[in-house]
Amino acid sequence: MSPEPTSTLDQGTEDPSTNIPPQTIGSSPTPEFIDTVREKIQDIVATEIDLGLPTEASLYYDASTMAPLSALSAAAIARLRAYRPPPFPFWDQLPARKRAAVLILLYADRWGDLRVVITMRAASLRSFSGHAALPGGKADSVDETPYQIARREASEEIGLPEDDFALPKPFRIEQLCCLPPSLARTHLVVTPCVAFLHADGGGRDPAPLVDESMIPRLDAREVAALFSAPFYNFLKLEDLPPPSSGVEGGETPTPLPEGHWYDGSWISWKDVPWRVHNFYVPVNNQRVSRPRRGSAQSNLAERLEEEQEREGRFKVWGMTARVLVDAARIAYGEEPEMEHNEGFGDADIIMIAEAEGQFKEVSEQRSEPGKEPAKM
Repeated sequence: MSPEPTSTLDQGTEDPSTNIPPQTIGSSPTPEFIDTVREKIQDIVATEIDLGLPTEASLYYDASTMAPLSALSAAAIARLRAYRPPPFPFWDQLPARKRAAVLILLYADRWGDLRVVITMRAASLRSFSGHAALPGGKADSVDETPYQIARREASEEIGLPEDDFALPKPFRIEQLCCLPPSLARTHLVVTPCVAFLHADGGGRDPAPLVDESMIPRLDAREVAALFSAPFYNFLKLEDLPPPSSGVEGGETPTPLPEGHWYDGSWISWKDVPWRVHNFYVPVNNQRVSRPRRGSAQSNLAERLEEEQEREGRFKVWGMTARVLVDAARIAYGEEPEMEHNEGFGDADIIMIAEAEGQFKEVSEQRSEPGKEPAKM
């Protein structure tokens, strides 16, 4: 493993009153673990949660449906709700054009495992077009909070209502936490905001379809495809296996596509070792939402569809992948199997960029055409 920079910054804290201990995946939960979960997360969801049946998380299949959370997922949501990032006062000194935020929108599949919504950026965007990204973008003004930025951009990109009252019933979105900021290659300071999509109702009615009821349209100006990924798997070196039970009608689950889940490498980012994660998300077993034919992004959408049919996977990498690894570490209370940066976010690197004068009020330089960014 490459040497890690020593950071003097805190990695964030959890409220001791809501601290949930890690639980070994696949093992029988201890009585202490179950008692802790029962005591600490009763208010996470309005639905009934079966705390006696922990499941292996993030299994890709039929990912468009919602379900009550598994014990593992409920504990993950509780940790995220309790997390508080270390102070970052430099955010308030940044001009609006250097502020950005992304939305880590989590939801439960039919097994109660968490999945995260990811987009494929469209060709008309100047930066990072054709790359997987979390919904998000730049601030409109310095008065916007990171969460407001993320929700506004998610509304523009994937049709997620910006205001909670506009969400179709029985959905509601709970803001969980923000993570320490990351730095994009364009020197945008990006704050990841984590939220959970609830589907209330206690399981008395069939679980609503997220892709039909919750994300009804795509904004063809900014999104070429919309898919989801297994959240827990961002801690793993390999694909998790398909579920052994619970497949509707006794059907055989869709097999995993050819290819591997993960590879990675180390780069130097402003003379600081920085891990580039590359994840290859299976998409042969889920509905991938795309813009309508004939739209400005239809050519890119068609190329992505060909890639999906040929490879069965979409690549998630760079800053997006790093943010998801950090979020999963906090949520599940365990370290990833792959080599990784020990700290969360890029606060130290941001301050190096500040010393270089990267955030001064000067006109932005255009990116070099055809040069692939290393982090997005």
